[in-house]
Amino acid sequence: LKNQIGVSRVYFKVTGKNTIKTTCSKGRWQFWIDRGGTFTDVVARRPDGSLVTHKLLSENPEHYRDAAIQAIRELMKIEPGAPIPRDAIEVVKMGTTVATNALLERAGDRTLLVTTKGFRDGLRIGYQTRPRLFDLKIELPEMLYERVVEADERVMAEGKVRQELDLAALRPLLQAAHDDGIHSVAIVFMHGYRFPAHETAAAALAREIGFSQISTSYETSPLMKFVSRGDTTVVDAYLSPLLRRYVDHVAAELGGTRLMFMQSSGGLTGAHLFQGKDAILSGPAGGIVGAVETAGQAGLDKIISFDMGGTSTDVAHYNGVYERAFETQVAGVRMRAPIMLIHTVAAGGGSICFFDGSRYRVGPESAGANPGPACYRRGGPLCVTDCNVMLGKLQPEHFPHVFGKNQDAPLDADVVRAKFAALAKEIHAATGDERSPVEVADGYLKIAVENMANAIKKISVQRGYDVTGYTLNCFGGAGGQHACLVADALGMTKVLIHPLAGVLSAYGMGLADIRALRERAVEATLDDAMMPALAAELDDLAGQAVAELREQDIPEARIEIVRRAHLRYEGSDTPHAVEFGTPAEMTARFETAHHQHYGFIMPEKYLIVEAAAVEAIGLMAKTQEPDLNGAAAGGSTPELAVVSAYMDGAERDTPVIDRDALRPGDTVAGPAVIREQTATTVVEPGWQAEMTPKGHLILTRIVAMRQNFAVGTQCDPVMLEVFNNLFMSIAEQMGITLQNTAYSVNIKERLDFSCAIFNPNGMLVANAPHIPIHLGSMSESIRTVLTENRGVMKPGDVYVVNAPYNGGTHLPDVTAITPVFDKAADSILF
Repeated sequence: LKNQIGVSRVYFKVTGKNTIKTTCSKGRWQFWIDRGGTFTDVVARRPDGSLVTHKLLSENPEHYRDAAIQAIRELMKIEPGAPIPRDAIEVVKMGTTVATNALLERAGDRTLLVTTKGFRDGLRIGYQTRPRLFDLKIELPEMLYERVVEADERVMAEGKVRQELDLAALRPLLQAAHDDGIHSVAIVFMHGYRFPAHETAAAALAREIGFSQISTSYETSPLMKFVSRGDTTVVDAYLSPLLRRYVDHVAAELGGTRLMFMQSSGGLTGAHLFQGKDAILSGPAGGIVGAVETAGQAGLDKIISFDMGGTSTDVAHYNGVYERAFETQVAGVRMRAPIMLIHTVAAGGGSICFFDGSRYRVGPESAGANPGPACYRRGGPLCVTDCNVMLGKLQPEHFPHVFGKNQDAPLDADVVRAKFAALAKEIHAATGDERSPVEVADGYLKIAVENMANAIKKISVQRGYDVTGYTLNCFGGAGGQHACLVADALGMTKVLIHPLAGVLSAYGMGLADIRALRERAVEATLDDAMMPALAAELDDLAGQAVAELREQDIPEARIEIVRRAHLRYEGSDTPHAVEFGTPAEMTARFETAHHQHYGFIMPEKYLIVEAAAVEAIGLMAKTQEPDLNGAAAGGSTPELAVVSAYMDGAERDTPVIDRDALRPGDTVAGPAVIREQTATTVVEPGWQAEMTPKGHLILTRIVAMRQNFAVGTQCDPVMLEVFNNLFMSIAEQMGITLQNTAYSVNIKERLDFSCAIFNPNGMLVANAPHIPIHLGSMSESIRTVLTENRGVMKPGDVYVVNAPYNGGTHLPDVTAITPVFDKAADSILF
């Protein structure tokens, strides 16, 4: 938006009403920067301790080369071309999407893969998963490496050298690739994570030839699994040179100022240690840190972070410890490296609302920033943002006037009303459903909210957490508009909206600690005999991690060390990280985690220590937010206007309130709209917003939600889509549990299974996007179970079928059928 680009805003002011001054060391500037794909957000701490925010376009080559450097120049009022004074800046902390964008656009450096002879196609074949089975035109993902060289070598799993590395044969192959302009190499040998001698020798040869980037799997991802270890190493080789050029450019502009970057794991590191494999979620990780730290300042320790933007929504779970995924997939590439556990769903303010002839649909397609929603005056389609305009939750006169040809017009409510009126007629003609345009908009908003709630369930309920006792920490441009509705959909009763919610990812850079992580494969049965060796491994890793922090001038007194072991059941493939202790203590912690995630434990199984892990944390001085100055609450909250807004099924008189006018202790009962420069917060009926002494908005449900009610049997196109998404979410959760607890490689790696829900007659209700071949035959299996067991089925029964005449597909395929009963013990679903 025009008034948010190239314009700084003081949030924590030094003088005047609502004075906030951060309590930390003074004297020099600090810059906390989130360089996103579209915008670069900056939170700067001035020498007097006050905070100021700034926003720039990330790419604007006509005016500046780099947005982060330009923001620093503008805030410090340094002329173009003049050097940035090194002594005036204490530190610059950054998160960047440079690596992410390069991965999405396949714009990294030309890379050579060197691997064991006979495995040249190992990474291309991968796990044989088919992630988009229902696409009519399936496109294979493009590999990151350009060329493959096979090295004549082989080390067996137990360490026996079957074939010594033939360096003489390898040299001309590496030389030819280098001569052709490939200067980045990834070296991935079978079992190299455990027996790295051959990888070390190949790396030395590559260095001698002149390769500028050499990534070995034993250093990049020293864990078992050839495919994900190899992919991670290739990613590192592919992205690190590009990242290094960007880091070097920023460092050169800053003239020796201390420069740090946010890693995907949620910790800062020195610029010279920042690697490609650790940069994939650099920006979003800052948002999670910001959400956790601001919640802590508000006295909250259990949160769901909810970052809703224009095209997508990022959600994460926090309950005292940062949760990380150690194996994930980003932009079609498998990664085996510690990454913040963030789930992204294609539901944002720009998600397109359309009618497919029978159901309301929201997304996943997005109108993006151009043309954007219909109300942006660029001819765009109806989107979620338009729903809020139609319902009166976004008021054009109380929203920045930055639209139209001259970028000075308000949101276009007239075109939104016209488009929803036409859509209501289309829906009535197709279904006979008579709804007003406002009710149609409300229906689409319900579906968007359910989509976002289902995303949160995937990182919470699906993993055994009850979110009803959590706080929803909302940030991003559209989060506050939907906060109460998303919380209601999840049974949550408290929402936090920080005054810097619009730039929370940048703010999180300044609140983060420095972290160094080390991992190493162990692959040994957990018992007393192996404990000395495990303790020695952890001590060695701790020494390496602490040395990395000491290299960054972190005194030992400020370093915390966390030791963990990754445990799994023998034959299983899904480890859980537990705090290091005695075998009995670690077993108890593992069983608690396993039962929480999957609902059962297997005490008869041996536990395997898959890997040892150490995290060294360099504790940084925190920015403390003191209480606001200014008069205490007492008078009535000033209203800018009273408008009509459709909330909770009815038109309601709704006050519009300026957040800057609120004082500590002020409360605002819903319905209400609280506006600010970068966001809008909607307080729904039954909710109340309160301004805390630190300037946080706490939204609390003060009226209990209505009990669920029957929706009837007549087809309702809104509820049809809502329940379709709910049932599909259940089927997807079934699939995740099956995958993570499976012993069969065919299931846990190839994902050769299907999960679905069926009605009492065995007809398909909803399925997850799994293998379609099973879906057509499962109904026959259910009807067979019904025929042979009608009247005798009871809660807890599970039926197993693989008869070829009763729905069996392949001989090894097994169909497990579980009847679900209501309180009256009548079967209602399968």
